[in-house]
Amino acid sequence: MARINLLPWRDERRRQQTQEFARQAVLGAVLAAAVGGYGWDHATGLVEAQEARNSYLEDQIAVLREEIREIEELESTREQLVARMEIIQDLQQRRPQVVHLFDQIARKLPDGVHLVELNQRGDDLTLRGRAESNARVSAFMRNLDASEWLLRPRLEVIETDQRDRVNAFTLHLAQTTPDADDEEDS
Repeated sequence: MARINLLPWRDERRRQQTQEFARQAVLGAVLAAAVGGYGWDHATGLVEAQEARNSYLEDQIAVLREEIREIEELESTREQLVARMEIIQDLQQRRPQVVHLFDQIARKLPDGVHLVELNQRGDDLTLRGRAESNARVSAFMRNLDASEWLLRPRLEVIETDQRDRVNAFTLHLAQTTPDADDEEDS
């Protein structure tokens, strides 16, 4: 039987398989690196795009916050102006009240009644005076009650001074504007 040496052929085949494996391993590594690089680049691009969107949104939020602050300042200024206008309108409406107050008190004051003091806090009035009799104080209260500019006369104190035979009295009432009452009733 002839002896054939197959070792060189096997060695050659093994060397080719090793080279083929190395080529495929290198090709696989290159392919894996390329896919990994593409994946890395794609993921980095997505992150950068999202960061750009977030930055844009933060900028827009800052702009909107500034606009909101300006709107709040304008609303505050508007409220202050409206409050000032209401005060001015109230003062303009109340301006004739002083004239009507003194006119009504002078017209409604009967003979024999003299006022000593008049105090006003807001719309509340306190009158102190002297009268020749209780009947004259009562007549004064009826006259005040009939006035459309004065409301709710209420007698607090009436004292008789025996020396002078004069009655000292304290009277409380409220001042109003007839037009304001009509508006409130509507």
